[in-house]
Amino acid sequence: MPEYVAPDLDPVFPAALALPVKMLVLDVDGVLTDGGLYYGDQGLAMKRFDVQDGLGIKLAQQVGLEFSLISGMESAALRQRARDLGISECHAGSIDKLPVLQDIMRRKGLGWPAVACLGDDLPDLPLLRMAGLALAVQNAQPEVRQAAHYVSPFFGGRGAVRQVLRQILLAQGRLEELLVRFTPPAGQETMPAR
Repeated sequence: MPEYVAPDLDPVFPAALALPVKMLVLDVDGVLTDGGLYYGDQGLAMKRFDVQDGLGIKLAQQVGLEFSLISGMESAALRQRARDLGISECHAGSIDKLPVLQDIMRRKGLGWPAVACLGDDLPDLPLLRMAGLALAVQNAQPEVRQAAHYVSPFFGGRGAVRQVLRQILLAQGRLEELLVRFTPPAGQETMPAR
């Protein structure tokens, strides 16, 4: 049976800042989506979400990581995606994001070191400047990249959420707990390595 090979923590990822993280706050357009807005004759018709980002969120929830979505744009697609992912803290139409996050933190009893934020554009800056772990997608605006402790090598809506989740869970030593669930028991027949 081929042995499991553990993925490496990105050497520039600030692992020490990830240790106390209990909640990841995500912007939506440009982070969970690729930022594209598809309009039809009836107005906004669709947004594209990355399925691997979604699975990463579901898996991270299984080891206790919480999520909040704060978006400047109101969207039925966002509300549906939040329901699909089991994220109850979904705040759409919030350009001034800091008071929204402060209210979430107060209700959950979290301090800034326990909060990681992933953003891409200027409305995310107040959150990133306060977060214990500030994260940006590869195609974030320069000011956002500069404010981040870590910039994902992936674009928004193209795997950035999954990649930063992997880094956080690796730093916290919790990724292995998830991977074991997908590893066959010792002695069970498996396909030969390719």
